[in-house]
Amino acid sequence: MLTAPPLSLYIHIPWCVQKCPYCDFNSHEFGKGKGQKEIPEQAYIEELIKDLDDDIKHFSLTNRPLHSIFIGGGTPSLFSAQGIGSILEQVLSRFEHNSDIEITLEANPGTVEADKFKGFAQAGVTRLSIGVQSFASDKLIKLGRIHDSKQAKVAAKLAKEAGIKSFNLDLMHGLPNQSLENALDDLRIAISLNPDHISWYQLTIEPNTAFYSKPPKLPQDDTLWDIQEQGLALLTQAGYHQYEISAYSKTGKQCQHNLNYWQFGDYLGIGCGAHGKVTDTVSNQIHRTVKVKHPKGYLDVNRQALDKLVTVTTDELPFEFMMNFLRLKQAFTLEHFEQTTGLSASIILPILTLAETKGLMIHTDSNWQVTELGHRYLNDLLEMFLTI
Repeated sequence: MLTAPPLSLYIHIPWCVQKCPYCDFNSHEFGKGKGQKEIPEQAYIEELIKDLDDDIKHFSLTNRPLHSIFIGGGTPSLFSAQGIGSILEQVLSRFEHNSDIEITLEANPGTVEADKFKGFAQAGVTRLSIGVQSFASDKLIKLGRIHDSKQAKVAAKLAKEAGIKSFNLDLMHGLPNQSLENALDDLRIAISLNPDHISWYQLTIEPNTAFYSKPPKLPQDDTLWDIQEQGLALLTQAGYHQYEISAYSKTGKQCQHNLNYWQFGDYLGIGCGAHGKVTDTVSNQIHRTVKVKHPKGYLDVNRQALDKLVTVTTDELPFEFMMNFLRLKQAFTLEHFEQTTGLSASIILPILTLAETKGLMIHTDSNWQVTELGHRYLNDLLEMFLTI
């Protein structure tokens, strides 16, 4: 039988000053010459809350407590602190929640000022995720970022001074023409700014991006491996613990919202193109939702925000569970698999045992964990669960 896992909320704000050439997220430029001269903040907030109320009613969520909130984009820091405060006030009034609930807001160093960070903190934001990507000016230009290295450092300083409880720095490696030393320099600067959390991930070229149409010259595989190996050592030495493939935190500072994703928890997704996952313990089913992608359609008062509603099939559940949980450095239990999927663990045991013989997983009693070799060949490991 399915057990309802923790319920989080993702809020998507789709507007950006400029679309980055590597970005495949649902983001839309605004401003002079872009068609949209200013962000329709108030109208969008009203649609967000209507979207949320529709989900609460559709999935009968009145009595489920809220685990965490993540406001992503796009560039959510383009919204006013008052606007963010209005969203959070209305959201939190609809759910039971802990007084110390984690509320994350993504911010671009090129769109923030001291007063704005303080305003976000006063609005209820407890955690900032600052999209730095690199501290090298040439790399930032190549990545299409609108901030420079100095602004990135200032943003980290302002986050500390604003009263925000915790902040993350988003950093990329494997950048165009990036050397090992370039990548490690970025990490050293990030560490010197003393964030609670560092998201450090490799640039990948995705379809439907400018980089996909005109691919830049990326580092060779040997260089990428050296960057990952020596970067991990640097982070570990500085007191950051790797708890997920691309996530490193100080003790007790893991991102609770993202952990809930990876542990196959539930989450509502509101806003343009937002995705959600909701467990229905009455029908014993798991549903996935997708909202209307384009702001124009989403803001159409005569149109429902919900664009797609799909029930995850029994055949798909083992792979979906593994695709999330196997990113983590922690073990999962067979009991957790059964509770969050509603399936018997006997379905996955033969695959787990085979993976163990290949050195990709290890287990103690009912606790199963990916090995270092398994993380290195994670795609191969995941493919094994497609055969169930």
